[in-house]
Amino acid sequence: MGHGVLGRLASTLRGVAVESAWLAAHAALYPWGATAERLHPDGPYVHYRTDAMSPRARGLLVSAMDAAGTPILLLHGIGDNRSVFTVLGAALRRRGFGVVHAVNYSVLTAVTGDVRTAASMFGEQVEQVCELTGSDRVHVVGHSLGGLIARYYVQRRGGDERIHTLVTLGTPHRGTVAAYLLPTGLARQLRPGSQLLAELDEPAPGCRTRFVSVWTPADQIVLPQSNARLSHPDLDIEEHCLRDVGHWALPVDSRASRLVADCLVRVHDRPSERATSGYKPLRTLPYTHSDSASSELSS
Repeated sequence: MGHGVLGRLASTLRGVAVESAWLAAHAALYPWGATAERLHPDGPYVHYRTDAMSPRARGLLVSAMDAAGTPILLLHGIGDNRSVFTVLGAALRRRGFGVVHAVNYSVLTAVTGDVRTAASMFGEQVEQVCELTGSDRVHVVGHSLGGLIARYYVQRRGGDERIHTLVTLGTPHRGTVAAYLLPTGLARQLRPGSQLLAELDEPAPGCRTRFVSVWTPADQIVLPQSNARLSHPDLDIEEHCLRDVGHWALPVDSRASRLVADCLVRVHDRPSERATSGYKPLRTLPYTHSDSASSELSS
């Protein structure tokens, strides 16, 4: 028992150290992230050369071209910008995903913003990416508020036609009591039991988007932490719990990066496509699964 307690304490201290180091690095990167990222619609395949790619990236392109070619949009959280995805974006590109694009929304959203408006604006960005890349669908990874904005777009703005898979990292799906600290309209939408969250609880029959919810019991922003777990009878949801990592470090955690990449490789792991393709979802992720739709990850 003593070794178990010491191991858990050491793991927790590592998590605190990683969180602190990332916050310091993020502060330095933040000004750079305020600028818009230029979209490269052809990714690394514009010249149809694979010799410069790593073996793993080349393997993804050869064995899962559909996965490699589906654009991935990264959507940050409240008061943040695309710099939060510096590590995750690089990891996805190394894995072989061709188009990985981080989008910004106004930093003033925290004060003057509204999830519904942000979702509509995000929908416009999705359409632009689809037009530029020629793709009819995208994947989205949303951190914190970004996940909620993307979810609203999927459920309330018809975004399930465009978004194949939505991965949420530390998203307050059921609100957070921390939102009571801010007297803004957006903060009121993030409080447990808000009208906006009630909208998301409404029936969503036939929703075509696959959801992957990643949460952590060490979250300092989503309180209680279990409110980051997504539950809805009409949604196809896969859940993962990452221990010993804080809210801000989720996008830079190496386990989260592997998890996101592995989930996005499985492009056929969606009900409508499983039924018609005969595809059997991969369950060979480097994690221990408690059941077919959820897992708990630790260091």
